[in-house]
Amino acid sequence: MKVVGLNLDIIWKNKTENFKIIEHELRDVEADLIVLPEMFSTGFCMDASEVSDRHDESLDFLKKIAKEKNAALCGSAPVEQNEHFYNRMYFVQPDGETLFYDKRHLFSFSGEDKVYTPGKDRVIVEYKGLRFLLQVCYDLRFPVFARNNNDYDAVLYVANWPEKRVGAWEHLLKARAIENLAYVFGLNRIGTDGNNLLYQESSHCFFADGTEISQKQGNLVSAELNRDELKDFRTHFQFLNDRDSFSIEF
Repeated sequence: MKVVGLNLDIIWKNKTENFKIIEHELRDVEADLIVLPEMFSTGFCMDASEVSDRHDESLDFLKKIAKEKNAALCGSAPVEQNEHFYNRMYFVQPDGETLFYDKRHLFSFSGEDKVYTPGKDRVIVEYKGLRFLLQVCYDLRFPVFARNNNDYDAVLYVANWPEKRVGAWEHLLKARAIENLAYVFGLNRIGTDGNNLLYQESSHCFFADGTEISQKQGNLVSAELNRDELKDFRTHFQFLNDRDSFSIEF
């Protein structure tokens, strides 16, 4: 399976312009799965009442591109539902079938927990024979939530992770791959946001042994995910069999 991520310099609070840029950047992309950053339509913004989707703007855009590209689309957007705001990660298939994950771990350092409502469900999507765990940015710091119970093959992290802490982002992505014997695809934004935070190019895909397997060209990062190769690796290194047994309470 070919996965392509877009390192997007998100225009602050401007959905229309971001949609145009994304469509332009993806014009020649051929992939099975296309990944966009966290809050790809607005930037990581705490002005939820101003920027959140009320009429499925971001979701409709993802459905449009998924159909045009005959590929699954994945990324998060701020959403208002039942008088609550969510940082919602969508996974949209070419036929329009959609699953979503609401970000569980909200970034209290920026006040996200005061504005958005945390999700309650751990979401795994099966697509073209691979099982994907959906995760958003700050979730990366919480390995218990992402622990592989032999129920997924790859983790998708979408993020707005600033340059000043990018070392943690890169180390933790690799750690999640190694400890969970899984592919990890981490897609970060680039550029500068409305809070003057700088984001450097730092998107990666790691194999289950921690090997970097992504390729980069322009603003695109791509990787080939091979189910049989992963199965062979897990058969040889059966570390998941020795994992601790526990359950998570919300």
